[in-house]
Amino acid sequence: MNIYLREMKASIKSLIIWAASISAIMVIWMAEFSAFANDASMMDMFDSFPEGMMRAFGFETFNITTLTGYTGLVFTYVVLILCIHAILKGNSVIAKEERDKTVEFTLVLPVKRGKIVLSKLAAAVTNCVLLIGYLYGFNLAISQKYLPDEKFMKFFGLLILGTFILQMVFVSIGVMLGCILKRYKKSGYIGASLIIGLYIISIMIDFSDKIEFLKYVTPFRYFAPTVIHNSMELNWVYIVISIGIIIASLATGFLTYRRRDLYI
Repeated sequence: MNIYLREMKASIKSLIIWAASISAIMVIWMAEFSAFANDASMMDMFDSFPEGMMRAFGFETFNITTLTGYTGLVFTYVVLILCIHAILKGNSVIAKEERDKTVEFTLVLPVKRGKIVLSKLAAAVTNCVLLIGYLYGFNLAISQKYLPDEKFMKFFGLLILGTFILQMVFVSIGVMLGCILKRYKKSGYIGASLIIGLYIISIMIDFSDKIEFLKYVTPFRYFAPTVIHNSMELNWVYIVISIGIIIASLATGFLTYRRRDLYI
């Protein structure tokens, strides 16, 4: 069977679970938003928060009584979920052969290792595209009752585009981890830990200007909702950095996988 189709068939159940989970979260958040939409008094409560906390959680930038502001505030956590999915999916499509003891079957197929990785990468990318595409449509659907304006549509479109780039960054890192790490059990833990570590760094930057230089280290700062909201565009410098990370990660993964011994 075609490797790509095999991977897509095997991922249907997990894709549905991820999509359903995110849908449930978005429904709950939008239900909460309905309680204080256009209620200016809500902002007075947040004004009493420390300045660092206001910046870290986006209260300084977003007016959460508006659809645009509330979406920018909560979408940070959606980005985190999607990035976790991306790095785990990128890792699992490679590591699963050794985990499930099917690597011998894969290697006897009349295809080169490079093509195997490419097919699995294509399946992982397709999963990410389907998930974020579904999220885009679902979010627009449940937002219609609040009459989204032109500003919201542009802002949300940029959020989705930036998040997609982040997905590609982390799915490529996940593939690289699956290719280079000989202990497949550790690759998933390392990937998840990397995501959490980078996310924590992105939050810490808001508490201290002394570590602002770390914004180039953590991809979560590249297309953060607050950054996009302030400029209403994607920064080309971060786009170039993201492309560089993707190319470097995939090149490392492809070259390593072609030569390393596989765990049977």
